[in-house]
Amino acid sequence: MNALRLKKGSSGKSAYNLRNTGGDVYETHTIAVLVDNEAGVLARVIGLFSGRGYNIESLTVAEVDHSGHLSRITIVTTGTPAVIEQIKAQLARIVPVHDVHDLTVEGPSVERELAMLKVAGKGNDRVEAMRLAEIFRASVVDTTLESFVFEITGAPDKIDAFVDLMRPLGLIEIARTGVAAIARGVGQIKK
Repeated sequence: MNALRLKKGSSGKSAYNLRNTGGDVYETHTIAVLVDNEAGVLARVIGLFSGRGYNIESLTVAEVDHSGHLSRITIVTTGTPAVIEQIKAQLARIVPVHDVHDLTVEGPSVERELAMLKVAGKGNDRVEAMRLAEIFRASVVDTTLESFVFEITGAPDKIDAFVDLMRPLGLIEIARTGVAAIARGVGQIKK
Protein backbone atom coordinates (compact mmCIF):
# COMPACT_ATOMS: atom_id res chain seq x y z
CA MET A 1 0.00 0.00 0.00
CA ASN A 2 1.10 3.54 -0.65
CA ALA A 3 0.15 6.89 0.88
CA LEU A 4 -3.09 7.02 -1.12
CA ARG A 5 -4.05 3.54 0.08
CA LEU A 6 -4.38 2.21 -3.47
CA LYS A 7 -3.28 -1.23 -4.45
CA LYS A 8 -0.75 -1.34 -7.26
CA GLY A 9 -2.50 -1.37 -10.65
CA SER A 10 -5.96 -0.90 -9.16
CA SER A 11 -6.79 2.31 -10.98
CA GLY A 12 -7.62 1.98 -14.65
CA LYS A 13 -6.90 5.70 -15.07
CA SER A 14 -3.30 5.58 -13.94
CA ALA A 15 -0.64 6.37 -16.49
CA TYR A 16 1.42 3.61 -14.88
CA ASN A 17 -1.18 0.87 -15.28
CA LEU A 18 0.38 -0.78 -18.30
CA ARG A 19 -1.37 -4.13 -18.03
CA ASN A 20 -3.42 -5.23 -21.02
CA THR A 21 -6.94 -5.27 -19.57
CA GLY A 22 -8.68 -5.68 -22.94
CA GLY A 23 -7.63 -9.31 -23.19
CA ASP A 24 -6.71 -8.88 -26.85
CA VAL A 25 -4.50 -11.61 -28.21
CA TYR A 26 -1.56 -10.78 -30.45
CA GLU A 27 -1.66 -12.59 -33.77
CA THR A 28 0.91 -12.98 -36.53
CA HIS A 29 -0.39 -12.23 -40.04
CA THR A 30 1.14 -12.47 -43.50
CA ILE A 31 -0.01 -9.62 -45.74
CA ALA A 32 0.61 -9.49 -49.50
CA VAL A 33 0.53 -6.05 -51.12
CA LEU A 34 0.61 -5.41 -54.88
CA VAL A 35 2.13 -1.99 -55.63
CA ASP A 36 3.47 0.08 -58.51
CA ASN A 37 7.19 -0.55 -58.95
CA GLU A 38 8.37 3.03 -58.53
CA ALA A 39 10.74 4.94 -56.30
CA GLY A 40 9.52 5.70 -52.79
CA VAL A 41 6.68 3.16 -52.56
CA LEU A 42 8.51 0.84 -50.18
CA ALA A 43 9.52 3.84 -48.04
CA ARG A 44 5.85 4.87 -47.78
CA VAL A 45 4.79 1.36 -46.75
CA ILE A 46 7.56 1.11 -44.15
CA GLY A 47 6.78 4.63 -42.97
CA LEU A 48 3.21 3.57 -42.24
CA PHE A 49 4.52 0.86 -39.90
CA SER A 50 7.25 2.87 -38.20
CA GLY A 51 5.11 6.00 -37.82
CA ARG A 52 2.49 4.09 -35.85
CA GLY A 53 4.84 1.84 -33.91
CA TYR A 54 3.88 -1.38 -35.69
CA ASN A 55 6.52 -4.08 -36.01
CA ILE A 56 7.55 -5.81 -39.22
CA GLU A 57 8.87 -9.31 -38.51
CA SER A 58 9.63 -10.14 -42.14
CA LEU A 59 9.63 -8.15 -45.37
CA THR A 60 10.25 -9.29 -48.93
CA VAL A 61 9.88 -7.25 -52.11
CA ALA A 62 10.30 -8.15 -55.76
CA GLU A 63 8.97 -7.09 -59.13
CA VAL A 64 6.36 -9.62 -60.27
CA ASP A 65 5.15 -8.01 -63.51
CA HIS A 66 7.85 -6.38 -65.67
CA SER A 67 5.47 -5.07 -68.35
CA GLY A 68 2.99 -3.70 -65.81
CA HIS A 69 5.75 -2.41 -63.49
CA LEU A 70 4.18 -4.09 -60.46
CA SER A 71 5.94 -5.35 -57.34
CA ARG A 72 4.72 -7.58 -54.56
CA ILE A 73 5.53 -6.78 -50.95
CA THR A 74 5.05 -9.61 -48.46
CA ILE A 75 4.92 -8.43 -44.85
CA VAL A 76 4.73 -10.55 -41.72
CA THR A 77 3.52 -8.48 -38.78
CA THR A 78 2.10 -9.01 -35.30
CA GLY A 79 -0.71 -7.19 -33.54
CA THR A 80 -4.16 -7.40 -32.08
CA PRO A 81 -6.99 -8.15 -34.53
CA ALA A 82 -7.95 -4.44 -34.44
CA VAL A 83 -4.38 -3.37 -35.23
CA ILE A 84 -4.14 -5.85 -38.13
CA GLU A 85 -7.40 -4.48 -39.60
CA GLN A 86 -6.08 -0.93 -39.19
CA ILE A 87 -2.80 -1.86 -40.95
CA LYS A 88 -4.70 -3.37 -43.91
CA ALA A 89 -7.01 -0.35 -44.19
CA GLN A 90 -4.11 2.10 -44.07
CA LEU A 91 -2.10 0.11 -46.62
CA ALA A 92 -5.08 0.14 -49.01
CA ARG A 93 -5.23 3.96 -48.79
CA ILE A 94 -1.66 4.45 -50.06
CA VAL A 95 -1.98 5.66 -53.68
CA PRO A 96 0.46 3.29 -55.48
CA VAL A 97 -1.10 0.24 -53.71
CA HIS A 98 -3.33 -1.84 -56.00
CA ASP A 99 -4.33 -4.70 -53.71
CA VAL A 100 -3.95 -5.83 -50.09
CA HIS A 101 -4.52 -9.45 -49.06
CA ASP A 102 -4.27 -10.95 -45.58
CA LEU A 103 -3.12 -14.45 -46.49
CA THR A 104 -3.56 -15.59 -42.89
CA VAL A 105 -7.35 -15.14 -42.93
CA GLU A 106 -8.18 -15.56 -46.63
CA GLY A 107 -7.57 -19.30 -46.65
CA PRO A 108 -4.70 -21.72 -46.95
CA SER A 109 -1.40 -20.35 -48.15
CA VAL A 110 2.17 -21.55 -48.68
CA GLU A 111 5.00 -19.73 -46.91
CA ARG A 112 8.67 -20.30 -47.64
CA GLU A 113 11.92 -18.67 -46.68
CA LEU A 114 15.52 -19.14 -47.73
CA ALA A 115 18.39 -19.00 -45.25
CA MET A 116 22.14 -19.42 -45.41
CA LEU A 117 24.03 -20.52 -42.31
CA LYS A 118 27.77 -20.43 -41.79
CA VAL A 119 28.88 -23.19 -39.40
CA ALA A 120 32.45 -23.67 -38.24
CA GLY A 121 33.50 -27.00 -36.85
CA LYS A 122 35.98 -29.82 -36.96
CA GLY A 123 35.83 -33.51 -36.22
CA ASN A 124 32.56 -34.81 -34.79
CA ASP A 125 30.83 -31.41 -34.92
CA ARG A 126 31.53 -31.21 -38.65
CA VAL A 127 30.16 -34.70 -39.24
CA GLU A 128 27.06 -33.97 -37.11
CA ALA A 129 26.42 -30.70 -38.99
CA MET A 130 26.50 -32.59 -42.30
CA ARG A 131 24.17 -35.30 -40.95
CA LEU A 132 21.64 -32.73 -39.73
CA ALA A 133 21.86 -30.82 -43.01
CA GLU A 134 20.96 -34.00 -44.87
CA ILE A 135 17.94 -34.61 -42.60
CA PHE A 136 16.71 -31.03 -43.15
CA ARG A 137 17.50 -31.19 -46.88
CA ALA A 138 19.93 -28.29 -46.59
CA SER A 139 22.61 -28.12 -49.23
CA VAL A 140 26.24 -27.13 -48.89
CA VAL A 141 26.89 -24.08 -51.08
CA ASP A 142 30.41 -23.33 -49.84
CA THR A 143 33.00 -25.19 -47.81
CA THR A 144 36.47 -24.68 -46.41
CA LEU A 145 38.54 -26.85 -44.12
CA GLU A 146 37.08 -25.00 -41.13
CA SER A 147 33.50 -24.17 -42.15
CA PHE A 148 30.40 -24.84 -44.22
CA VAL A 149 27.77 -22.54 -45.65
CA PHE A 150 24.42 -24.31 -45.76
CA GLU A 151 21.43 -23.20 -47.82
CA ILE A 152 18.00 -24.22 -46.58
CA THR A 153 14.51 -23.42 -47.83
CA GLY A 154 11.24 -24.09 -46.11
CA ALA A 155 8.69 -22.80 -43.67
CA PRO A 156 10.08 -20.38 -41.08
CA ASP A 157 9.55 -22.98 -38.31
CA LYS A 158 11.75 -25.48 -40.17
CA ILE A 159 14.50 -22.90 -40.55
CA ASP A 160 14.23 -21.95 -36.86
CA ALA A 161 14.59 -25.63 -35.89
CA PHE A 162 17.67 -26.05 -38.13
CA VAL A 163 19.26 -22.89 -36.68
CA ASP A 164 18.66 -24.14 -33.11
CA LEU A 165 20.39 -27.43 -33.91
CA MET A 166 23.37 -25.70 -35.56
CA ARG A 167 24.05 -23.32 -32.64
CA PRO A 168 25.93 -25.84 -30.47
CA LEU A 169 27.82 -27.15 -33.53
CA GLY A 170 29.51 -23.80 -34.27
CA LEU A 171 26.96 -21.50 -35.92
CA ILE A 172 28.76 -18.27 -36.84
CA GLU A 173 26.39 -16.29 -39.05
CA ILE A 174 22.87 -16.41 -40.49
CA ALA A 175 21.36 -14.62 -43.51
CA ARG A 176 17.58 -14.98 -44.07
CA THR A 177 15.49 -13.69 -46.96
CA GLY A 178 12.21 -13.24 -45.13
CA VAL A 179 8.93 -14.95 -45.91
CA ALA A 180 7.56 -15.26 -49.43
CA ALA A 181 3.93 -16.41 -49.42
CA ILE A 182 1.21 -17.23 -51.91
CA ALA A 183 -2.40 -18.39 -51.58
CA ARG A 184 -3.12 -22.03 -52.35
CA GLY A 185 -5.53 -22.98 -55.10
CA VAL A 186 -6.79 -20.84 -57.96
CA GLY A 187 -7.19 -17.58 -56.02
CA GLN A 188 -4.66 -14.93 -56.93
CA ILE A 189 -3.92 -11.28 -56.39
CA LYS A 190 -5.17 -9.33 -59.38
CA LYS A 191 -4.76 -5.73 -60.38
